[in-house]
Amino acid sequence: MYDFDLQDSRFTAWFLLGQTWPAMYRVLELELAKVGLTPEKLNVLWLCADYPPPLIPAEIARFLFRKSHSVAGLLNRMERDGLVKRVPKKKGHPFTEIQLTTKGKELVAPGKDVAFSLISKLMSPLAEEELKQLQKLLRKLRKQALDELDMELKPWSGVGWGPSPNIPGKSA
Repeated sequence: MYDFDLQDSRFTAWFLLGQTWPAMYRVLELELAKVGLTPEKLNVLWLCADYPPPLIPAEIARFLFRKSHSVAGLLNRMERDGLVKRVPKKKGHPFTEIQLTTKGKELVAPGKDVAFSLISKLMSPLAEEELKQLQKLLRKLRKQALDELDMELKPWSGVGWGPSPNIPGKSA
């Protein structure tokens, strides 16, 4: 990996973003593998544990910013591994629901513990004011990208994902 400054600060920032996220994500992958999870699987388990039911595949896709077919593949693998189950459509309810299995429920808390310990460690070089500034800047960049994609950013209800003394969201 190289550290560099390009003539145009926008390009330097772009490449730094492009290097930083994959590096941080790789560290998360390595740590979660120790408890038998991937970041994608943890995200789905966490949603299943904390999102107000019913949780449907389309909502998982929206939350993870993934295409529905890639979420379908992920859910297939997770179902095969015994982590989630699909609950068929019910009369008057037009969607298949995704629910945690017992095995999935057992992995949520260890996965969250690993993720939040690692996130705290990786974000520790930034002071609280810097974190707030980073959030503000990232929201601006996200809005610009979503505008280019002609996508609307909807407010999050925050149900099930509020702050707690230890980690966000309710415990699984």
